Amino acid sequence: AAEKNYCRPEIDDSFCFDVEDGRHPVVEASLAREHGGAFVGNDCRLGGDYSNIWLITGPNMAGKSTFLRQNAIIAVMAQIGSFVQAKRARIGVVNKLFSRVGASDDLARGRSTFMVEMVEIAAIMNGATSKSLILLDEVGRGTATFDGLSIAWAIMEHITEKIRAKTLFATHYHELTELEGRLEGVKNYKFSVKELPDGIVFLRKITR
Repeated sequence: AAEKNYCRPEIDDSFCFDVEDGRHPVVEASLAREHGGAFVGNDCRLGGDYSNIWLITGPNMAGKSTFLRQNAIIAVMAQIGSFVQAKRARIGVVNKLFSRVGASDDLARGRSTFMVEMVEIAAIMNGATSKSLILLDEVGRGTATFDGLSIAWAIMEHITEKIRAKTLFATHYHELTELEGRLEGVKNYKFSVKELPDGIVFLRKITR
């Protein structure tokens, strides 16, 4: 922890998930080893005095999935008694951690990529509580565009109105950004890029 500049997290019974300058330990180590580069840390502030749901947009490879994963790792590490890869962290005890990330199928059991996703989403919707942490990445992409958008929209409504869990929801459906102002506790965030004459630079920074 001292060598990697980790911090001792504050664990309590609040609904807060407040991480300052959080990082992904594996990606950070890989960057340092292969390129000598530094990992760009990002804050994540959910629950308590902050919004419950971050709706995260941005181009492919901008850092959305890494951001989701690093906060899951921080939650797990904090609750097993470890120091965590952040400048500061205050984490209310999480009773369950749910993640729907990546695409996979189970064709031997007759389940397409879309069906696997829906089964996993159903398990999350039925198992999560207000003390849970939910990570959703590109939900609804395995079917027609408007069907997928409708599913993602309905999931957001259900989490907001029924479950009230702390949630990071990464998506390419920009239409979902309309939910800020319609649903209580939803805030829009994006991963920034900078356009230059000879290409695009990924800044790896999440902003409102």
